[in-house]
Amino acid sequence: MGNYFKAIYNGIGTALVGMGVTWRHLWGKKVTIQYPTQTKPRFGRSRDRLYVNIEDCIGCDQCAKACPVDCIYIETIKAAPGVDLGQTSTGHKKRLHVSVFDIDFAKCCYCGLCVYPCPTVCITMTDVFEFSEYERRNLLYHFSAMTAEEVARAKQEAERAEAEKARKKAEAAAAAKAKKEAEAAAAAPSKEEAGQSHVQAPGTGTPPGSKPAPGTTSTGDADAAENQESKPGDETSDPGTGTS
Repeated sequence: MGNYFKAIYNGIGTALVGMGVTWRHLWGKKVTIQYPTQTKPRFGRSRDRLYVNIEDCIGCDQCAKACPVDCIYIETIKAAPGVDLGQTSTGHKKRLHVSVFDIDFAKCCYCGLCVYPCPTVCITMTDVFEFSEYERRNLLYHFSAMTAEEVARAKQEAERAEAEKARKKAEAAAAAKAKKEAEAAAAAPSKEEAGQSHVQAPGTGTPPGSKPAPGTTSTGDADAAENQESKPGDETSDPGTGTS
């Protein structure tokens, strides 16, 4: 029975404490605002939804590499020779078409690490935080300004430029090979002539391997005849002895 009345006493005391807090704030300055029609000012360094100024983007992919949750998707197309994409507001020359620049805010952790490495300061954090959606796919934001036709045309121009570059490279390689073969063919006869002049003895008019003309004796035949005459077995007998 005592616990019963004790619980009633504690309940009444708790209610009086709460009413005392309400009574003190009833006559004080109001702090409640009528949200969402009324909002408080945001801090200057608030990290909320990202914004991308696609006109200043050069497609360097630095922000995507810095993102710890991989929520930034970028695809670029190299501009064809002769196509001028202009410059950014910071003076950087644009050399790539940015065909895809998507940010999935369902994965974004609002850390701000993608902002700092951007060389053109085209991606920034804003103070916009009211962008809730009923469907998760609606949180995938597309910042690229290129249409499907522009993307297809840019890809065709890039493919033609690559094919032309490959053709010129192949022609240059073929020309260099032909020039090298021609130089080798021109150098071969001169080497053969130099080798023949080195083998032929100086002062002789008969090339090696050729037969002497009729009525003439080659140097080798003359040497063989002298050796044959000087052999001891071929000497003539002494007239005083009578022996042959």
